[in-house]
Amino acid sequence: MSFDDGATLAERMRAHAGDSGHLYGELMRAMADDWDAGGPVRDICRGWETAPARTVVQLRLLAGLFRIVLTERAPDLVPYYPCLGGTAPPDQAWPAVREVLGRHVDELHTALDVAPQTNEVGRSTALLVGVFEAVRRSGLTKVRLLEPGASAGLNLLVDRFRFEGEGWAFGPVDSPLVMRDCFAGTVEPSAFTVVERRGCDLAPVDPNRAEGALRLRSFVWPFHLERHDRLVHALALARHNPATVDRAGASAWLASQLARQPDEDVLTIVWHSITQMYWPGEESAAVDATLAAAMRRMPLGRVAMEYAAGAAAARPLVSLGGLAPDGSPDPDPVTLGSVGDHGVPLTVG
Repeated sequence: MSFDDGATLAERMRAHAGDSGHLYGELMRAMADDWDAGGPVRDICRGWETAPARTVVQLRLLAGLFRIVLTERAPDLVPYYPCLGGTAPPDQAWPAVREVLGRHVDELHTALDVAPQTNEVGRSTALLVGVFEAVRRSGLTKVRLLEPGASAGLNLLVDRFRFEGEGWAFGPVDSPLVMRDCFAGTVEPSAFTVVERRGCDLAPVDPNRAEGALRLRSFVWPFHLERHDRLVHALALARHNPATVDRAGASAWLASQLARQPDEDVLTIVWHSITQMYWPGEESAAVDATLAAAMRRMPLGRVAMEYAAGAAAARPLVSLGGLAPDGSPDPDPVTLGSVGDHGVPLTVG
């Protein structure tokens, strides 16, 4: 997949779709043809022709369309959305989709302002393995969990999820969200208790408001049924266990949070996933400097699920920085494993 800033929107759509036969592959190729032909896609995307490739205009448009479907204003499209029970062939969807696009040009143009946010709870597998290792190294079982780029804060509820692996389990047995068969390799659980949880985001999503839940659902591809199932259960948990997510940038927020020294028996975990790539260089440097300074004052582990620099096509890596094997400060991260974009499966080691 290539997102070339020098390409036209149509070329980016085709590159993203490739030869995929799923619904979004079919629609992105058709949207590209419609853009070239000056159809409703061209009208919807006016003003976005030179937007950077990382804005993924095509995904913003597809999510806006999905929100129309989810709010029951496009019944003719429901048969093409598997998460809504649809089983119709994806390659037959475009005529009906084009008609809906034509009826909602202004709404979908506005929808392009909404950046992709899924708050994928499958990524909690990476957080869990990182916390296990940090607890083992530090010997501390009380955890203060901080997450820059937290979106709706769903992964801050990691201790409310149930994880079941080969020969081990973690989390409440009655949790509505159960993650099974998500790990490859040896996982060594370490008991811990989250005593504080908080996140920040430039555009926080409130999962307990209808519009927030709708936004999260709309960015999950409609044929990824397991992801939709996980999100439904995570939203149910959030209704009873809301996490606080502040509207703030990562470095300033972390500096504020880490200025407060926790109790001596509390381990601070700073966790982030697929967000560092969106930070400007100066923001990333400020985050690094803030964490390095805090590591000298308190037990702090940095758990990251991010792409390695210069390796955007590879699987994201899960790393732990801040704690050496003996629990002493160590800013150099160690790789704990690799993971899929959506957090599963996670290969340990």
